[in-house]
Amino acid sequence: MPPTLLRADADAIARAADGLRRGQLVAFPTETVYGLGADAGNAEAVARIYAAKGRPAHNPLIVHLASVAQIGTYAELPEAAARLAARFWPGPLTLVLPLRSDAPLAPAVTAGLPTVAIRIPSHPVARALLEAFGGPVAAPSANPSGRLSPTRGAHVAEALGPHVAVVLDGGPSDTGLESTILDATREPPVLLRPGTLYTALVALLGPLQTGGSAERPTAPGQLLKHYAPHTPVRLNATTCAPDEAWLGFGSGPVPECVASFDLSPAGDLAEAAHHLFAALHELDAAGARCIAVAPIPEDAEGVAINDRLRRAAER
Repeated sequence: MPPTLLRADADAIARAADGLRRGQLVAFPTETVYGLGADAGNAEAVARIYAAKGRPAHNPLIVHLASVAQIGTYAELPEAAARLAARFWPGPLTLVLPLRSDAPLAPAVTAGLPTVAIRIPSHPVARALLEAFGGPVAAPSANPSGRLSPTRGAHVAEALGPHVAVVLDGGPSDTGLESTILDATREPPVLLRPGTLYTALVALLGPLQTGGSAERPTAPGQLLKHYAPHTPVRLNATTCAPDEAWLGFGSGPVPECVASFDLSPAGDLAEAAHHLFAALHELDAAGARCIAVAPIPEDAEGVAINDRLRRAAER
């Protein structure tokens, strides 16, 4: 049975919040990508996330909250982390924080780690849902594990089908890339996943040390193969074969390919980030032998774009 795809108005948000209380899975838009939400305190509901996605049990989830005032129930907020929270929340930043020993979270949320990843989203639908629900919502991206992240409600309905009770359709995601993740248990904080805040964080903190482990992730997005279409991906391509699809950057259409998509004709990295997953969804459905991807500058949002593409190309 397909999920109920609802325009994200007040009635739909109330219905989704009620679904969360009853242990159902609810997909909702954030400013990054669509999330697959469950009551983070309900062990059975959280188990449904892992089952629906086919997600490895050692890969922890992100807890979404409505406000900074709620954090003390679940985690400690060190002074350096509090400064980051004041600067970037609500917004596309996830902080890995020390877990309170008495935090009312299902153990699977943290995958047995002494830390918890927390985010306060800025998207009005996400915020309205969190406020209506009134508690913590565990929400990874609403896609099968390792596959393309969803930036539209229709992507969720197609990929997860009967696993989801309600999909709140809030239109295309704003930034189109998952949140930046910092390990704020360390000083200075360590970058676990780049996102659209990369440049702002470097300006604030200086060069960022990177960390994380594919074998024992401390936050999402660290598996070597991730964000992948079904069609193989070829990086740093300068040409496109007739049986390939072309993902360009500032190159315009390439009519001799099976299909083509220019992430940003103007060469704008923020625009490219916004279009990345939608473009990959489109090209994945084109029936090409391979998706050839033009070089993307390793700068600003390009750091996050290239992170996703490298993991998508991993075989």
